[in-house]
Order: sequence, then C-alpha cells, then structure tokens
Amino acid sequence: MGRLFWKFFFFIWLAQLTTVAGVSATFWFRNHELNNHKTNIDWSPLAGALVESAASTLHDAGSDALRSLLATKTYAAVYAVDEQNKEILGRPVAPALLEHARQMLIHDDYLHAVREVKVSDGQVYLLFAPLMEYWKDRGSPHDGRPFPDGRFPHGPEPHLPIAPIVAGIFASLGFAALLAWYFSKPIRNLRSAFESVSEGNLEVHLGTVMGKRRDELAELGHDFDRMVSRLRALMDGQRRLLHDISHELRSPLARLQAAIGLVRQQPERLDNSLDRIEREGMRMDMLVGELLTLFKLEAGEIGSMKEAVNMNELVTDIVKDARFEAEVKGIAVNFSGNCDAIVRGNIELLHWAIENVIRNAVKHTPGGTQVMVESHLDAKKAQSRLLVLDEGPGVPDAELNAIFEPFFRSSTTKAADGHGLGLAIARRVVETHGGTIQASIRIDGGLCVEIVLPIRGEAPAAA
Repeated sequence: MGRLFWKFFFFIWLAQLTTVAGVSATFWFRNHELNNHKTNIDWSPLAGALVESAASTLHDAGSDALRSLLATKTYAAVYAVDEQNKEILGRPVAPALLEHARQMLIHDDYLHAVREVKVSDGQVYLLFAPLMEYWKDRGSPHDGRPFPDGRFPHGPEPHLPIAPIVAGIFASLGFAALLAWYFSKPIRNLRSAFESVSEGNLEVHLGTVMGKRRDELAELGHDFDRMVSRLRALMDGQRRLLHDISHELRSPLARLQAAIGLVRQQPERLDNSLDRIEREGMRMDMLVGELLTLFKLEAGEIGSMKEAVNMNELVTDIVKDARFEAEVKGIAVNFSGNCDAIVRGNIELLHWAIENVIRNAVKHTPGGTQVMVESHLDAKKAQSRLLVLDEGPGVPDAELNAIFEPFFRSSTTKAADGHGLGLAIARRVVETHGGTIQASIRIDGGLCVEIVLPIRGEAPAAA
C-alpha cells in the first residue's frame, strides 16, 4: 500500500471515529441529563396524565375536590403544594424536591409533568408527581424516603455505550480501508502507466484497467489513453518525417554527386553540369526553406497574428501573380466574388498558403482549361470561404485527407512535382488562424480546395 492509501485511510477513519464519538457523547450526555432530571420528578407520560387531570380538577372544582381525588390510590402519586410550601394532604415535601419542581416550570419540555394552578380563592398550587410515590406503587425496593441531600432514589447511573462504540470503530475501520483502497488503486495504476510511458512503452491502456468506474478517476484514465495515443501518433509522424526528409535529400545529393563526377570525367560538359548542380542546389534550398517554415509553424514561431488582412485585396493580388505563370501553359485563372472581410492574423503566412493552393491547382491543370477562384462571405457564421477549383486529374477519395500530410504524393502526381510540403504548410497556416482547409472531388472532374477562415468584420468602404 502506498502513502496515498494510508492518507486516505487515516483521514477517513478519523472522520468516522469523530462522528461515532460525537454521536455517542451526545446520547450519553442526553441520557445523563434525563437521568438526573428523573431523580426527583416523574415526567413520564403516565405521570403527566395524572398531573394534568389533577390540575383540571383543581381549576374547575377547587381544592376540596382535589383532596378527594388525591386521596384515591390512582392519584396518590400526585403532590399539590401551595405558596406556603404545604402539601394539600399534609404529606412531607423535601425542600430540594420542591425547588427542583419549580425550576422545571421554566422548561417547556416538562410542562406536562409540572403544573401551576391558581384557584378562585387566590391560592396558587404547584402540582407534580415525585418518583418516590411512583416507585412505591410498583413495589420498588426503596422505602420512598428521601436521601439527606433531598434527592430521591433513582435507577442506575448512566454509563458510556461501550459495545456500540467498539462496533462503530471496527465498522469504520473496514469502511475506511475499503474506501481508501477504492480511491488509491486507480492512482497506483496511473503511476504505473506513467512509468511504462517514461520507459518508452506507448502501448499502455488504462481504460480497460479502470473497469466499470464512471467517476473523475476513470475520465482521467481515458484522458491518459488519448494522450498516449496522440504521443504515439506524434512520434510515428516524427520518425516518418525524418525518413521522408532523408529520402528527399538523398535524391538531389545523388544527382549533385553524379554531376560532379560527370565534370571530372568530361570537362567539356562543364556548363551543363553546372546548370544541373545549380538546379539541384535550388531544389535543396527550397526543400530546406519549406521544412523550416513547417517546423516554425509546428513550434508556434509565427510572428504577429494581429494584422488586419483584407481577404478581397489579398486574393486579388495572388490571382494576378498566378496568371503570369498560368498564361505560359495556356491556362486561365478566373476570380469571382467580393469577400470584403477582415481576417486577423499574419498576412505573409496567409499569402503564402493561398498562393501555394492556387499555384498547385495551376500546376495540375492541363493547358487550355481554367482554374476558378471563388470568394464568399458567410455573414451568419462570420466566415470567409475561398474555393479553388481546377480541371486536373484530381486524387482518389482515399487520398483527400492525406494530401495535406508532409511529403505525401498522390498516385496521380509525377515524382518531380515538388516535395509534398506545400499543402501541409497551407493546412498548418490555416489551422493557426483558426480556420479549416479540405479537399473534395468535383462532379465534372478536378479538385476543389476550400479554405474557411473566421472574420472580424467587413472591410471599410473605399473613400
């Protein structure tokens, strides 16, 4: 058992023991108080009924009728004392007993056992039933005479309820141990799972270990499973990324080495080899630049995100630049829509992401066709929607999400077409701005890429 178990156990048991002790002490003091009260005056329901009946007789019929009533055996237990401390039948009354009866008058709990009645002649009588007379009628071993201090014989002194206290201690001991085990077991499992993860084992699952629990500890176990799954996916992605980077760098390096070897073997082909070396150097420079951009986005090093970007102006400028490249291939780039909306973010990154999507569409669209760029404002959802539609070969349905992964090349893409980082960077940029990017197959053929970005308001009208 760990330290947490003993902490749970100790504090839970202490709380239960305190409760048991408090309840036991309350009952003991209550019984002690009641027992002390019963030493002088009988305030049982039977005695209260007799006193009530005697008080009614005194009030309605007077003192003579009360004397006759108290002379009977049934009402012999009731005493009636006047203001001169004389009992109505002349029976002796201890001063301590009389004082105690008068004190009970101020407590509402004893009004049924002690009554004060004023008769028509102005005399006030105090009516009560001493325990002496009550026990005498029931064959008590006591003779009914008061003790020297004025108290009357009473039952045994109250004592602590030892048996219930001991039973409560053992019951609380068992329940405290069970409850401490119930709370500490999943925490021990969680600690063991963390130790396994720290040693490199990412196949740990706590959801099954938690059983049928439906509390916060079970939710913590499921959160741990999701964390491990995410961590495993990130590590797999990192290994795959390193593999892809090494593979992408190996090809241009191999071509560089081949060009250098060709120069050494055929010096007369120096110009062609230098052109090849320059192209491969540019390819490697582009690859490294895209990797640095991707890593900065993953690490959150993206600069200011508070610039006000007018989407209509941004897309218009990008489309103008894309037309120069598209005209060489005989491709038209058409722009429609008027999304005068402001997006908060980094204008340089947004320019790079949208330009990359449009240039990618131009690259895969055959000559004599067109690339359509549509901009829409969804005022209800406060979103800017940008659609880039090409007439290229498209991609299989199974690859629509994969094309946004680093170094992914579709089966319809030529091996020399880039490094597979452009759309991956575009997705990171869009997600960093709180938006989404997704691809779909057009009904008439080709690919549709949709970029949705949250807006902060409409652009101001031109002066």
